[in-house]
Amino acid sequence: MPEKPTRVVTAHLPEDLAKRLDEYAQRQERSKGWIVKQALTDWISQEDEWDRMTREGLAAADAGQLVDHVRVEAWAKGLGTDAPLPLPLPLPKP
Repeated sequence: MPEKPTRVVTAHLPEDLAKRLDEYAQRQERSKGWIVKQALTDWISQEDEWDRMTREGLAAADAGQLVDHVRVEAWAKGLGTDAPLPLPLPLPKP
């Protein structure tokens, strides 16, 4: 299978972060480039998911699928207790 084309990207890192990168690379027996590529891949995946969920939430709000703030607060206060409340569902449209 042919390798994907690559590009070199340069970034200036604070000295302490660069030292930590060096340490991880040595400990993991990987190149610094490999570690940076993994970190960026993970970060971009998280950002893509955050963006997707934000757009989904905004679309739901635009469609009137909202949960009353008081119900959310009550649910949140019950988390970690012996009697947690069920997840509040969106209110029916008026």
